[in-house]
Amino acid sequence: MIRADVFCRVIDNYGDIGVTYRLVRQLCNEHKWSIRLWVDRLASFKKLEPLVSTQLARQSINGIDVVRWDEAAPNLDPLDVTIASFSCDLPHFYLTKLHTHKSQWINLDYLSAEDWVSGCHALPSLRSDGLSSHFFFPGFSKKTGGLLREANLLSQRDHWCADRNKQFDFLLALGIDQPTASAWRDQTANRPLIISLFCYPQADVTGLINTLALRNQPALLLVPDGVANDLQTGWQGQGQIQRIPFVTQPDYDKILWTADINFVRGEDSMVRAIWAGKPMVWQIYPQDEGAHLIKLDAWIKHVEPGERATKLLHAWNAYGDATDLAESINLALLPDSLILWREAMLQFSAQQAKMPDLASSLSKFCEVSASTSQKG
Repeated sequence: MIRADVFCRVIDNYGDIGVTYRLVRQLCNEHKWSIRLWVDRLASFKKLEPLVSTQLARQSINGIDVVRWDEAAPNLDPLDVTIASFSCDLPHFYLTKLHTHKSQWINLDYLSAEDWVSGCHALPSLRSDGLSSHFFFPGFSKKTGGLLREANLLSQRDHWCADRNKQFDFLLALGIDQPTASAWRDQTANRPLIISLFCYPQADVTGLINTLALRNQPALLLVPDGVANDLQTGWQGQGQIQRIPFVTQPDYDKILWTADINFVRGEDSMVRAIWAGKPMVWQIYPQDEGAHLIKLDAWIKHVEPGERATKLLHAWNAYGDATDLAESINLALLPDSLILWREAMLQFSAQQAKMPDLASSLSKFCEVSASTSQKG
């Protein structure tokens, strides 16, 4: 059994801990790792996992040893494997101990579809203080670590999508009114298009709502607590804005599986939207000098969602000469555009599912490295 320390600094509220928690949970459940998870902001963690106590310095959550990472963090010895989630800095006391305690140090990096990632994945990095680590990149090719995907995820998705009554009950539980939920379930003439919205503050949410208000088909916009806080709920033209609770990770998957279109942000929700196999609009995390737009185009090249969906992706991310947002939304939501978009996302999801998932790739890498080290 591999014993591992996993460190997570919460920079963007939920994305960092969202990815990290999914990973450690899968490593424990499917690969029988023993995990000690260090988290600096337990309040953000608690939003995703209600069992978390923000008051305890140390606690066990679903078999995971959770340590509050602050100035009073315990001075513990390193375990077999040390994982720095999103290549975060490790505590000074821990770095000092790594000089005398043998531990395999892995910098789990950010997800990217850029070509250079394949060439850097799993490479060693020697530090000036004599310590060394390995880069480990999630990605979309066989030369990377792959994407986070639990063993039974796609079968759960397919069973969920095949049961519209179960989806109907779920919508009611989220607070959707019965007439709207019934119209969606029964595919009536005035069936609403369900759109989930998870975005950064700079997103043009007003432009999205104004466009939906003027379309012929009704739209139900699901907005979780904490997103676009100034947004007024209720009907605006043909658009119905519904505030929903911030849910646990398993329930968020159900939202993505139920919705017709998913607006997502960052890395965690983006990967889950890929597995949903539905049309998705990704708001990539903004970087200086537009570096994030290069990453966006690299991903679009992999997916090939169609020209109209591509223009919407550009407009939503405020690409330099992007098409007007309203025009791009209307074009992307035309029936023929949606069909092409859905097929592309389902195909991309199936293609990615043929490759090893991130947790399995990481587990295999550590096992091989440990075996090689023992032989040496």
